[in-house]
Amino acid sequence: MHHRTEPLFAFLHLSGLVSRKDVGDDVAVGLRAGLLLSIAAAVAWLSGAPAVFPSLGPSAYVLSTARRGPSGRVVVGGHAVGVVAGLVSYIAVSAVVPVPESPLLFDPPWLAISAVLALMLTTIGMRLTNLVHPPACATTLIVSLGLLEPLPAVVVVLPAVASLLVVDRALDGSLRR
Repeated sequence: MHHRTEPLFAFLHLSGLVSRKDVGDDVAVGLRAGLLLSIAAAVAWLSGAPAVFPSLGPSAYVLSTARRGPSGRVVVGGHAVGVVAGLVSYIAVSAVVPVPESPLLFDPPWLAISAVLALMLTTIGMRLTNLVHPPACATTLIVSLGLLEPLPAVVVVLPAVASLLVVDRALDGSLRR
């Protein structure tokens, strides 16, 4: 360990925030989480498509930190349920209440209604199909709030999620079941 970092690690160790043996593992897990986004980030950069969105982060985290992470079926399936529920909510509510210019305006309360409906449908759908992947609840909010337009949500979300799994498997060298 470099002598300039020794006092910092001593402080973190004594305060109980970090044990020295975990630092290397923690850095490796953090690097892995970042690498899982590499394909989606490259697609976003090269094409301009919204292939990087907030719910990919929690999915990458879960895949990187869990000893036996969720199966690909659960990860992709959970996000698929989230996309469908978000789209159904967005379309249903916007058919009745005018859509504001900004997806961050809550007056009229169509966004709040759409978000509540989407989260209920996502939770029910994931439980009924046994595809429970909590990060997909963020996906449903992204779609139901209109943060991703309906067409990009359908075209981009699931391939971006699948790209996490491709990188995860490449880094693993094996398939998780």
